[in-house]
Amino acid sequence: MTKAKTPKARVATVWLDGCSGCHMSLLDIDERLILLADKIDLVYSPLVDAKDFPENVDVAIVEGAVSNTEDLHKIKLIRKNSRVLVSLGDCAVTGNIPSMRTVFPLQSLLDRVYDENATINKKVPTKVVPKLLEQVHPLHEIVPVDVYVPGCPPSADTIFLAISELLEGRVPQLNEVTRFGA
Repeated sequence: MTKAKTPKARVATVWLDGCSGCHMSLLDIDERLILLADKIDLVYSPLVDAKDFPENVDVAIVEGAVSNTEDLHKIKLIRKNSRVLVSLGDCAVTGNIPSMRTVFPLQSLLDRVYDENATINKKVPTKVVPKLLEQVHPLHEIVPVDVYVPGCPPSADTIFLAISELLEGRVPQLNEVTRFGA
């Protein structure tokens, strides 16, 4: 008699406005990725070819802040289709570096970048490049977040611990293994 296979957790990783350092730390899990591969189906990620965010995601791990209309649409879709939403890294948790532009009025920022400092095509792009929001937001200002994993970026060990705990049905307790900016 064969043992029934436990269904794998459907996991997605997402990169909004940030540097991708959190995804680099995720990859730094190294051989432990093989352990996770036995327990998860990676259904969406910048690391795979999926184009559309799927339904029925068990755990969505999101790095980066919400800075433009595309990010805003995407995070709402992610929240709607995910059982657990993880805010990964200081940009997702606090807005961090992307939010530094918020101290300047958006129009003066756009003028500076696309007119004053441009040598050709002196105009704000209206195609391909998503429209910037007036203010940059951490995830929890837009949608409910279930788990916060601070760090810039969080260490591979911290990310592995968070994912492992979630796969076991537990809320990870990360206060002793990470802090903001660590």
